[in-house]
Amino acid sequence: KHQNVRPVCGRNAHHSVARAAWLLGLPAPVVVGCEGERMSAEALGEVLRTTGPAVVVATAGTTDTGDIDPLREIARVCREHGARLHVDASYGGLALCSARLRPLLDGLAEADSVALDLHKFGWQPIASGLFAVRDAADLAALNVQAEYLNADDDTEAGLPDLLGRSIRTSRRPDAFRMAVTMRALGLHGMGELIERCCATAREVADAIRRHPGLELRGEPTLSTMLFRPVSGDVAEVRRALLESGTAIIGRATLPPGEVWLKLTLLHPHATAADYQGLLDTVAATARAGAAIAS
Repeated sequence: KHQNVRPVCGRNAHHSVARAAWLLGLPAPVVVGCEGERMSAEALGEVLRTTGPAVVVATAGTTDTGDIDPLREIARVCREHGARLHVDASYGGLALCSARLRPLLDGLAEADSVALDLHKFGWQPIASGLFAVRDAADLAALNVQAEYLNADDDTEAGLPDLLGRSIRTSRRPDAFRMAVTMRALGLHGMGELIERCCATAREVADAIRRHPGLELRGEPTLSTMLFRPVSGDVAEVRRALLESGTAIIGRATLPPGEVWLKLTLLHPHATAADYQGLLDTVAATARAGAAIAS
């Protein structure tokens, strides 16, 4: 019966959405158009009118730009059409810790489920993910009994039963690392560090805007920004920096097929001045490549 459920996501969704659908035996996701880099609630409504049972995956902190979908509008559309809403908040979800940034996630509480990850904001190993649901009954599918792991008399005697806390029976102790971090910093401490990252991103964006050899694409929503040299092949500049051992910079390709360099700033103690040398190097590498080409 679950094969009749259709996953729906925005063009901006993480590649793992399609992979998860395949692993679950679901059809390939229906891809909804975006307004800029945010899922269009209007386009979502048009899709849901014809899909039948659906689970919609919205994004709070896209990989390419750090944008956040209009969660409240998307939740309203999902309710109108009886679709479940999951929010991939792996990047932006921890902005909840900051009173200043929390409004960016307006509508998140309307989701049926949310994925959170502490490997960006949270500074944890990459597998440090959490899955939260509105209704605890939704986790019943994870309830498993194995006599050698969680016998009734053991659990009744007070031994912890962790078998239903993860899809995997065994995993690295990332939950412990996350708990220690949250305990040590608290919501206020986490929020303060995340705010620093986002503030630095705005300062670096200003530096890019002022740089004569660079072009900025939009303002950062969180701590990710896209930029490129004003001349030269962006992909070749990136490879030249990589092959020379100078810098590893991300990339993103956005409509209409434009390649941009990407910075996601996650070091809460770095300053905008720390990135100035990298910006100058990108511009100089582009100029050198253009000179060779001519």
